[in-house]
Amino acid sequence: QLRLVESGGGLVQPGGSLRLSCASSGFDIGYYAMAWFRQAPGKEREGVAAITTDDNTYYTGSLMDRFAISRDNAKNTVDLQMNKLKADDTAVYYCARSTNPLARVGVPRSNDYSVWGQGTQVIVTS
Repeated sequence: QLRLVESGGGLVQPGGSLRLSCASSGFDIGYYAMAWFRQAPGKEREGVAAITTDDNTYYTGSLMDRFAISRDNAKNTVDLQMNKLKADDTAVYYCARSTNPLARVGVPRSNDYSVWGQGTQVIVTS
């Protein structure tokens, strides 16, 4: 069974940091592009970051200035390091796997991904 489980969310003050982790099972992430998305209250889901099978990384807008996506194929995990968090980063964060193996992805778009986790909540507030 294909499964993605996110962890690491929580409550953090503005300017703080969080590290999200996505544990996968049922497939080898080494063959797939992986990505993080987020959905803020009342807004559509948006891409955050993606990483290809050869470790190229892509970010939406200026998020690369504060966020970093990484993968550990041996552990079958994908992480998202988030620094200098702002209130606008408050959202449910989702991990996703590309539909096709060895997919050539760029800035993450929902249509390129078909396996999704349940999400982890991040709340940035003072």
